[in-house]
Amino acid sequence: MEDHLDTASVLEELRALEPIFHTQAFGTTMDDFAHRMVDDYWEIGASGARYDRAFILKHLASTPPVDAEAAGWITSHHQVRRLAADTFLLTYQLQQLERVTWRSTVWRRSEQGWQVVFHQGTVISS
Repeated sequence: MEDHLDTASVLEELRALEPIFHTQAFGTTMDDFAHRMVDDYWEIGASGARYDRAFILKHLASTPPVDAEAAGWITSHHQVRRLAADTFLLTYQLQQLERVTWRSTVWRRSEQGWQVVFHQGTVISS
């Protein structure tokens, strides 16, 4: 693992993985999804509800995620901030038809690659 990750490079790598669960780069299989999340992953949905890793995996098994590119979802205003040597916060805006949200994802780089630690979506217009 690299000790000094360049934030510009990290930004490009993480942009390709977002929105999480909705890109080919993030993954397309249940094994991919499980691998991309740390064991204690959790998120706060745009509804304000809290979801843990087990809930997310169960949901994905029964309802395959929408492919963001095919659905015409647009991401913009990407920014990255280093939180620790191997941990970064990525923020961006996601437009899904009429709904616009701010997204925040905490990513950790491990020997297995990038993994999500936490995610939150906040509706700003619908």
